[in-house]
Amino acid sequence: MVWIRTRPAIFWVDVAVKVALVGLLLFGLLSDLPQFQGKAWLGRALTFPIVTLIVPVAWAAVSRRRERPLPYPYLIDILVVLPFLIDTIGNAADFYDTISWWDDLNHFVNWALIVAAFCQLLLRLPVGPLAGVAIAIGFGAVTAILWEIAEYLTFIHDSSELATAYTDTLGDLALGLTGSVVAAVATYAFRREEMTRMP
Repeated sequence: MVWIRTRPAIFWVDVAVKVALVGLLLFGLLSDLPQFQGKAWLGRALTFPIVTLIVPVAWAAVSRRRERPLPYPYLIDILVVLPFLIDTIGNAADFYDTISWWDDLNHFVNWALIVAAFCQLLLRLPVGPLAGVAIAIGFGAVTAILWEIAEYLTFIHDSSELATAYTDTLGDLALGLTGSVVAAVATYAFRREEMTRMP
């Protein structure tokens, strides 16, 4: 009980995000609901939980080499997992097929979150603001491209969406890039403002 009481609130937010993701993935895997059909759900159920381990494993590996462990990066962990939870919620609630702008919003918001997480890592490294923004935008662009390739290989190439895939992919890439730019610029602008306020 003492261990539970000493945990910060952000720890429980982190846990809730991960439990919700895994729970919804299992629900989709065991469900016969139509919104899960043709969405490569088995692939999502096998790969998305890996995302929940990226930050803990990286933190443990880095901390092990130090005399004193680093504070756990809860914010980075939450920002990394949230896009996958949002995607899973969108599928579970059938938003992708019932709300025309949901997919577009997802690509903008999710890449803003992913790049915001990456920026939190860059802020801990000896990287200048201009280089940090450029690296973060490049990271966002590369991951957006990889996501679209994964979508094509897992289900689009053999689905009814193939006819409109080219236009949709270009739009998704543009929105992912835009979200990346917004997150990178906003993170470093906020950081700069924060630094100027320090005595």
